[in-house]
Amino acid sequence: MTPAIASAALGQSYWYLTRGTGIVALLLLTAVMVIGILGPLRVSLAPIWPRFALDAMHRDLSMIAVAMIVIHVVTSVLDGFAPIHLIDAIVPFQSAYRPLWLGLGTIAFDLMLAVIFTSLVRRRLGYGIWRLVHWLAYASWPLAVAHGIGTGSDSEEAWALAVTFACVVLVALATFVRVIRAERIGENQRTAAIALVAAVPVALGVFTFEGPLSPNWARRAGTPMQLLAPDTTPAAVSGR
Repeated sequence: MTPAIASAALGQSYWYLTRGTGIVALLLLTAVMVIGILGPLRVSLAPIWPRFALDAMHRDLSMIAVAMIVIHVVTSVLDGFAPIHLIDAIVPFQSAYRPLWLGLGTIAFDLMLAVIFTSLVRRRLGYGIWRLVHWLAYASWPLAVAHGIGTGSDSEEAWALAVTFACVVLVALATFVRVIRAERIGENQRTAAIALVAAVPVALGVFTFEGPLSPNWARRAGTPMQLLAPDTTPAAVSGR
């Protein structure tokens, strides 16, 4: 195997790892979201699944999701196809490659890191601050979804859209159950919350058709001009 072929094969390996870890991270984050949203209802599952077991699952899935995201970031940088650097994983909206959509993923990652850090020093920060950061971290999921749709190599693939839509539906259903079972909100607030939950999948569908599934999305999303030039390499043909 020549060095050129070996380099190309390694690049493809990085690319597949980036894609795979991105999807796995989304699935894990979705599971974390569902468990977290249904948290106050966990008492009803106590005879079957004790609360400490669900808490442990919530924590462990979060840590695995962070590990997947780290691999996702590192392989994106090592791939070298797009001008993505490690600093882009920490500082949002300054990348040369699709800055908005990459930046949303960066914010999602930063929020998860903030939760991990504050959890490690929870006793020093106090419960109130930790709780606030923990709630803010729920924003990492919709940001991750938008990031995946806006920058994902498979955004136009039916299977990827199906996975994303299924994740959105699961979180929407969990939120719907949480709202229905909530006891401390009025009927007007409950109705508004249900309407918002129902509107999210619709808004996502509209955005998907107007975004990744529409013509010239790569250009409009902020892909550098040199990556938009006609190319017949496997990377270009496969939509990278």
